[in-house]
Amino acid sequence: MKSICRTLGWMMAIVLAFGTQAAAKQGYGTISGVVIDPSGTPQMGATVRLISEDLGGKTISQSLSNQFGAFFTDGIKPGKYAVRVSLAGYLPAMEHNVAVIADITTMLRVQVNSVFASLDTLRRKSDASTEPDDWKWVLRSSAATRAILQWRDADADFGAGANGPERPGTQRRHGIVQVTNGSLRIGSPSGLPDAPATAVSYDQRLGNLGHLLLAGQMSYLHGASGAFASVWLPSGTAERGPETVFVLHQSSFGEAGLLFQEMRFDHTEQFALSNRVSVKAGAEYLRAGIVTSVSALRPHAQFDAFLAPGWTASFVVASDPPPAHWGHPQALESAIAELDSLPTVLFRGGKPVLEGGWHEEFSVRHKLTDHTRLEVAAFHDAAQHQAIFASRPAASPEFVQDAFSSAFLYDGGSSSSWGTRVAYRQQFSSNLEFAALYDWAGALSPVGELDPTSKDFRSNIATRNHQSIAARISGKLPRAGTQFAASYKWIAGTTLSRMDAFGEAQTQIDPNLHLSIRQPLPGLNRRWEALADFSNLLAQGYVPVSGQDSRMVLVPVLRAFRGGVSFQF
Repeated sequence: MKSICRTLGWMMAIVLAFGTQAAAKQGYGTISGVVIDPSGTPQMGATVRLISEDLGGKTISQSLSNQFGAFFTDGIKPGKYAVRVSLAGYLPAMEHNVAVIADITTMLRVQVNSVFASLDTLRRKSDASTEPDDWKWVLRSSAATRAILQWRDADADFGAGANGPERPGTQRRHGIVQVTNGSLRIGSPSGLPDAPATAVSYDQRLGNLGHLLLAGQMSYLHGASGAFASVWLPSGTAERGPETVFVLHQSSFGEAGLLFQEMRFDHTEQFALSNRVSVKAGAEYLRAGIVTSVSALRPHAQFDAFLAPGWTASFVVASDPPPAHWGHPQALESAIAELDSLPTVLFRGGKPVLEGGWHEEFSVRHKLTDHTRLEVAAFHDAAQHQAIFASRPAASPEFVQDAFSSAFLYDGGSSSSWGTRVAYRQQFSSNLEFAALYDWAGALSPVGELDPTSKDFRSNIATRNHQSIAARISGKLPRAGTQFAASYKWIAGTTLSRMDAFGEAQTQIDPNLHLSIRQPLPGLNRRWEALADFSNLLAQGYVPVSGQDSRMVLVPVLRAFRGGVSFQF
């Protein structure tokens, strides 16, 4: 009741302040609002800037809040805007994605916080019963329609897209602790070790500064290994607005206590060029090494264009597959996934090199129904260093053993290929989803007799195109609460490296048979879960080769398992 009275009071203040300016131009929109402090007191003299997001951040107007804390701007062209409020003694506040519609008055409440109030917000845990910090009222002022009030919680988008929907009476999850054993990326020192480990992920809201996801993992096998990751989302979600990711991984191994260190820093911006075209662009800096190090600066960009209702075209240029959080709709799990997002480190001529190259893709997506999507893509992949893994010892010095597993790494050399992809998705219900994938893409393949001890081993490997068919089904069992995802990818012919890593990341399909299970443990208020992930469960795709003094098995993806328990708080 108190919240309703306060809301009506602010609305009346705006009406009293600008009642004489109610007449607006036909075909244009209006923005009205009130500026308050954390106690709810209206603030006079705040500078309010209206910024057009469609025009690349151009300031459209500037005004001051009156004695009621209210501000008013009319004659605004329809589109997306940002409202920036600054006031002496307070931190600046920003409202993004404010929609202005013709003959509609959009009413805002903007709260400005002091530095001490922001520090107190970081210290206190959020309470689901308290009034949300940000909301918007939309008042339809067209004479042809009845008045409509719409309430929007600014945190709702982040909750649904990142941390899961919050039901009444449930408390938002702040963190996860996972105790696991195993790894899904065996064979690369940049992957998390195949060992018992403890991982922690925490989601910290920063008020008007968005969200900060923090994750870390520690393990010990032939030496200590640790990883740290941070994801800053100023807009509150990775689906819109900028994103900054920092990942640091360090492992100690051997009697001499050698240190392997790898770092990744990535920043991505999102903005609209027009009502039909949007851009997501950024770059990442990578550095890795043991005794000597290697570094790389890799840009990436994605252009999306709205062609017609239900039709969207995209153009992508990048060096690595999409971010780890694409396969994890939950924010806390996505931060842990970032710990394992570093590229594979290979060794050639005794020096470290980074796997990866350049990916260019053009795709068209069509929305068949509300629950069905179809995508067709054509792409080109080029790389200077392609990873090949072996599961048995080799006499060749170019096969380098991973210090944290029994696998061996080999730099298969450069590759270049064109390919095409057709992806189909259908959501049968809120608890069941299906995806299918057809690929014609290139991968390293044997073209001659493979002898690991021969100096011409790399000359007997070349890039060849193969066909593949894959399917994935995922969902949740309503009563048991079991979350599952099972996928299988069949590849025609023999391959020594992965094909179409971008397509696999987008559809969350791994080569061969992959299975993931999340099972809430009964009687523990659904805070405890059992985890199980199986990669290449049937050990398919192994290619045995024999040399004069050795016999080994080459494989694009090693069979792996990761399991354990997690606690949510």
